[in-house]
Amino acid sequence: MRLLRLRRAPAPALVLAACLALAAAAAAGGGDGPADRGIDPANIDQTCEPCKDFYQYANGGWLARNEIPAAFSVWGSASGVREKNLAVMKQVLEEAAADKAARPGSNTRKIGDLYASCMDEARAEAEGAKPLAPGLERVAKLRDAKGLPALVAYLHSQGVGALFSFGSTPDPKESRRTMASVGQGGLGMPDRDYYLKDDEKSKQLRAAYARMVANTFRLLGDAPEQAQAGADAVMRFETELARASLDRVARRDPNRQYNKMPVAELQKLAPGFDFAAYFKAAGAPAFADLNVGQPDFFRGLDKALAGAGAEDLRTYLRWHVARSAASALSSAFYDESFAFYGKALTGAKEPQARWRRCVAAVDGTLGEALGEAYVKRAFPPESKARMRQLVTNLMAALRESLPALDWMSDETRRAALAKLAAFNQKIGYPDAWRDYSGLRVERGAHLDNLRRAAAFERERNLSKIGQPVDRGEWFMTPPTVNAYHNALFAEIVFPAGILQPPLFNPAADDAVNYGGIGSVIGHEITHGFDDQGRKYDLNGNLRDWWTERDARAYDERARCVEEQYAAFEVEPGLKLNGKLVLGESIADLGGLKIAWLAFQKSLEGRPRPAAVDGFTPEQRFFLGYAQAWARKYRPEELRRLAATDPHPPAMFRVNGPLSNMPQFAAAFGCKLGDAMARPADRRCQVW
Repeated sequence: MRLLRLRRAPAPALVLAACLALAAAAAAGGGDGPADRGIDPANIDQTCEPCKDFYQYANGGWLARNEIPAAFSVWGSASGVREKNLAVMKQVLEEAAADKAARPGSNTRKIGDLYASCMDEARAEAEGAKPLAPGLERVAKLRDAKGLPALVAYLHSQGVGALFSFGSTPDPKESRRTMASVGQGGLGMPDRDYYLKDDEKSKQLRAAYARMVANTFRLLGDAPEQAQAGADAVMRFETELARASLDRVARRDPNRQYNKMPVAELQKLAPGFDFAAYFKAAGAPAFADLNVGQPDFFRGLDKALAGAGAEDLRTYLRWHVARSAASALSSAFYDESFAFYGKALTGAKEPQARWRRCVAAVDGTLGEALGEAYVKRAFPPESKARMRQLVTNLMAALRESLPALDWMSDETRRAALAKLAAFNQKIGYPDAWRDYSGLRVERGAHLDNLRRAAAFERERNLSKIGQPVDRGEWFMTPPTVNAYHNALFAEIVFPAGILQPPLFNPAADDAVNYGGIGSVIGHEITHGFDDQGRKYDLNGNLRDWWTERDARAYDERARCVEEQYAAFEVEPGLKLNGKLVLGESIADLGGLKIAWLAFQKSLEGRPRPAAVDGFTPEQRFFLGYAQAWARKYRPEELRRLAATDPHPPAMFRVNGPLSNMPQFAAAFGCKLGDAMARPADRRCQVW
């Protein structure tokens, strides 16, 4: 599950980064492949033909042996990476918390004190709702619309996501400059559709959400009737916000979310909310214009505010103060939160261990302080050097393959090559670590530390407005088991946390590493040229650098991918949204192709590698890819991902791209008519 905790300020309000999203899928678990061979034959299902269902063939043995632990909604073969990283971080934090000699104000002292405050369960139980008092008292004083901007600014500084979002982002059409940006927000459920769909499961989830809201109000001292009335008010108001919100597919269009305008124009969209007063109270530097991600949302926000009285607004804001803090409060609050966000939404049976939640809290608030200590223990210099060489090889493979694209004109090809050459590569950890000297951390109430951390990050984020963009900034912490492409930064980023076996295995042969981490590298490179990334130029600016003919040809090839994935059924009657998963699916397909080309190039001038466990190098490449994606999902989580995640579930991330690759069919002897060998006229190829 995604823990409910205060996080550092998010990446800029526009969609900047396309991620592999391995971390969420690999929340826990253990890979059981032999370290010296990379591929575990015991994971293979010999009763399944590879040309019928390669995902089952490659992973059926693993799937049969493993069950999802009670505290998780997903269990994966690559989760051993996450487990090892958690063990390192836990050791770092326990040692820091016990270090009596740590200098006050040092990073060691800060991460130790934050971890200790989180682990102090007895204090949390004794204090109950007491840490919420400062926020609740401010909300209780709201009398009319005039006081709302300053109150919302304060709540935003505390990490409470009320009404809308506000922060800094590179200007998409002038990406070296940081601008202010506002966007939709204010919902307690993961997506607008949870409020609006009329199917039975959506109704059940709405009822579970309303039940959690009412029960939380009762924990705050409300009588049952008052608590239920409060939950009803929250549902009415959030449903109005949901109706005004842009859906996830529409938000994938960067041009649709770029609406630069003077502040006065924003004010016209929502005249009932004083944005000038809000920006002043937020402490933002002066600015003349900003990006409004979803103008229609702010029109809807104005309507929702006009229809809500002061009591309803207090109720809504009171709920979000409590909701945002549930993970830092007593078990009564946490259990209510888990009942919805864990059990109902994802199917998890029990909460994760407290130490796991506390490691996540430190990673989310002091991520680079913890990350610096993690890197010293888990990411040697030779791993960084080898990874850099692999990235270089994958970049070269794409560069050499571009001339073979017969649908692309020379003009567009030259621009694509220039963009590829301009990619910045970030591997392992930042060149300069973040300065946390201005953040005060104490061994007191955990929520107090999280609120101060949120305010600290908020000030840092807003101070960027009007300043040059810091291209050295990272948007994932070093221990993260994930990777991303950032279109506005024109970069690909690979944290140290993902550069571990089985994805990156120094003891394994090249076939396994190119199929594993090579496909990850290729995936992130291809994001620079997926249906979103292709709209940004070599400098990270939102600019159309395609000829009209080439753009049409690209869209035609992308449509093939969309239609293929739209036919995949998650459960009877529930299919993937092909438009939602399009970018990630293009990146999977393109990433595998260039990883394959790089692997083939690595074999040139060398004796052909011998088969291992009866598998040829080519077969091991594809097995290395597939076995990294072994996953088991709870039904609730699979439905949630289908509704909200731009990444397809693991089985489709394997069978989808491989069925489009003649190289895979040749490696396993697949023939026309086999499920894993799409006919030439239905084969999807983009890059």
